[in-house]
Amino acid sequence: MLELVWLIPAFPLLGFILLTAFGSKLGEPMAGWLATIASLGSFISTVLVFFALKDLPAQERFHVESLFTWIKAGSFSVDMGFLADPLSITMCLFITGVGTLIHLYSIGYMHGDKNFSKFFVYLNLFVFSMLLLVLGDNLLLTFLGWEGVGACSYLLISFWFTDEANASAGKKAFVTNRVGDFGFMLATFLVFTSFSSINYADIVAGSSELSAGTATAIVLLFLLAASGKSAQLPLFVWLPDAMAGPTPVSALIHAATMVTSGVFLLTRLNPILAQADVWATGTIAWVGAITALVAATAAVAQNDIKKVLAYSTVSQLGYLFLAVGVGGYVAALFHMITHAFFKALLFLGSGSVIHGMHDEQDMRKMGGLKAFMPITGFTFILGWLAIAGVPPFSGFWSKDEILAYAWNADGVGGKGLWVIGLLTALLTAFYMTRQVILTFFGRTRFYDATPQELAHAHSAKMAASPGISENDTTEFPLVVEQQYVTALSEAPETDEVDEYLPASYRDRQEYVPHESPWTMTAPLVILAALSVTAGVINLPFSKDLHFLGHWLEPSLFANEAHLELSAATKWILAIVAIAIACTALAAAGAVYLRGKYPPEKIERKILADAWRIDSSYAAFFGGPGRMLFVVLTWFDKTVIDGGVRGVAKVSSLFGSGLRVTQSGYIRHYALGISVGSLLVAVWFVTRLFQ
Repeated sequence: MLELVWLIPAFPLLGFILLTAFGSKLGEPMAGWLATIASLGSFISTVLVFFALKDLPAQERFHVESLFTWIKAGSFSVDMGFLADPLSITMCLFITGVGTLIHLYSIGYMHGDKNFSKFFVYLNLFVFSMLLLVLGDNLLLTFLGWEGVGACSYLLISFWFTDEANASAGKKAFVTNRVGDFGFMLATFLVFTSFSSINYADIVAGSSELSAGTATAIVLLFLLAASGKSAQLPLFVWLPDAMAGPTPVSALIHAATMVTSGVFLLTRLNPILAQADVWATGTIAWVGAITALVAATAAVAQNDIKKVLAYSTVSQLGYLFLAVGVGGYVAALFHMITHAFFKALLFLGSGSVIHGMHDEQDMRKMGGLKAFMPITGFTFILGWLAIAGVPPFSGFWSKDEILAYAWNADGVGGKGLWVIGLLTALLTAFYMTRQVILTFFGRTRFYDATPQELAHAHSAKMAASPGISENDTTEFPLVVEQQYVTALSEAPETDEVDEYLPASYRDRQEYVPHESPWTMTAPLVILAALSVTAGVINLPFSKDLHFLGHWLEPSLFANEAHLELSAATKWILAIVAIAIACTALAAAGAVYLRGKYPPEKIERKILADAWRIDSSYAAFFGGPGRMLFVVLTWFDKTVIDGGVRGVAKVSSLFGSGLRVTQSGYIRHYALGISVGSLLVAVWFVTRLFQ
C-alpha cells in the first residue's frame, strides 16, 4: 500500500478534472456528491497507507515514492515524489477526514447557489493542493502545494465576488500570503546552497553539519513564510476577513488545511530548527504567544458569529507556534488535530446558525436558538467546552500539554510564555462562553425592533401628528433617528409606535429559525464526537498512553524537547488551567447571562478594531507606503528596465554598424580577405626584424 501513496492526492485531483469538464452538466446535488466521494476516496487511501506504515518498524517509517523526474537541470534534479512518514500521514488523515465532512456539509449549505458545481471544483482543487503540500518529498513540491492553497483561498474567499467585501477579502489574503512566499523562496535557495539538494531526506542526512548561523537564517526565513500562511503577527490581518466567504470555506481554511501548513512546515524542518541558535526558536515561540494574546483580546469584542471564531483561530495558531518554538512538536501536532475537530465543528455550527437565521450573523440579534436548533446547539456547546479547555474534552489535554512545555522551556523565557498562554486560555474560555450565551441562551432577540427601525417609526409617528409643519417633517426624522441610534442600546417596547414600524420588522415577526438539513447536521454530530474523544490519542498519565508521541517519533529525529516536570508539577499546572477555565466561564455567565456587569466596559472599541493593526496598515499603505511604491515603480521602470533596454539599444546600434560591412558581393569579401592577408604578412615580417 505504501507504493500507492500517490492515490491520496489523485482522488481529489480526479474530482477536480471531472467537475471542471462535466460539473455544470451534473448540476446540483450530483456535483457535490462527486466531490465528496473524491475526498472520501482520498481519506480511505490515507487510512490504508496509515496501517501499512504502522506495520513497519519505527526506523523504517520513511517511505519515498518517486513517480518520475520533474525537473533536470545540471546537478539540480527534482522528482515528482511523495513522502509517506508519520508526520505527513497524520496531516493527511485529518485533512481528508475533516475535508470530507466539510464537502458533505457544503451540499446542504450551498443548496440553490447558481455556481454550485464551481464551488466544488475549487474545494477539490484546494484539498489536492493541501495534500501535495504535506506529501511532497522536497521543498519545491511543498511550495507548489503552498501556492496552490494560496490560489484556491483567493478563489474560495471571494467566491461571492459580486459583494465588494468578499472580493477585497480574497485579494487581501492573496497579497498578504505573497509576503510569506518571499521568505519561503529565499529559504529554499539557502537550503539548496547549503545542502546541494532540496529533498527532505538529504536535509535530514546533512543537517548535523549545518552551521548555526546558516540554520538560524533558514529558520527565520521559513518563520516569515509560516507567519503568512498561518496568520501570525504581523501578517495575521488576512484571516479575520477570510470569513467573508461561504462558511464551509471558513471551516476548511481555518480548521484543517491552509492555516496549519506553516506549523507543518516548521515541524517538517525540525532537524534545521535543532541546529539553529536558541534565540531563533525562541522567536517562533514569542511570535506565537503574542499573536495568541492579541487575537484573543480582539475576539472578546466581536459581534459577528464567524469573526469571533476567526480571531479564535489566529489565537489557537499562536498556541501551535508557541509549542513549536519550545520544542514541543508532539504537543503542537496534538493541538492541531484537536483544533481541526472542534474548530471545524464551531465554524460549521455557526454556518448552521446563519442558515437557520436567514443569513443573519450578528449575535446581538440571536439568543435562545437552542430551542429552535437543538442539534446545532448541542454540538456547538460540545465544541465550546473543548476549545474552552474543560476536562475531559479534547482541547483540555492538548492545550494543557502546550502550557506544560512552555513552563518547561526556561531557555527562551518559558515562565513568561506560560503566563501569556494561561491568560490566553482565560480569554478563550471567556469569549467562547460569551458567544454561546449570546447565540443559544437568554431571550430571543431576533424579533426585536432595531434602534434604526424604532427611530424611523418615531419619526413617522411625529410626522403624522397634527400641528407639525412641513419644515419639521423634513428635518425631524433625521434628528430623531440620530438620537435613537445613539441612545438605545436595547430595543424598548414597541407598542406606542407599532403601526409605524417598517415592513422589515413585520417580515421578521413571521420568521421562525429552523434546524439545518441532515447533510449539515451529520458532520456536526461526527465532529462533536471527535471533539469529545480525541484527547485519548495522547493522554499524559503514562508514557504508554502517548500514542501520538510514539507514532510521530520517527519524524522528529529525537529533536522533541524533553518534558522534565515532576508529577506534582504537572498536576498543579493542570489544576491551575482548570481553575482558569472555570473562572472564565463563570465570569462570562455573570456578564452575559445574569447581567451583573455592563458588557460595554469589556467590549472596548479598540478591541473590536483588533488594536487598530489592520487600519494602521491601511493608513500606511494608502499614504506614505503608496508614495514609496510610486518611487519603487519609477526606479523599476527607469533604472532596471532602462538598463535592460539600454543594453539592447547598444547591441542594436553595434549590429547596425557592422551590417554595412556585409554587402553581399563576393568581390568585396575577396578584397577583405586579400587586405587581411596582406596585413598578417606585414605583421610577420615586422616581427622577424625585431
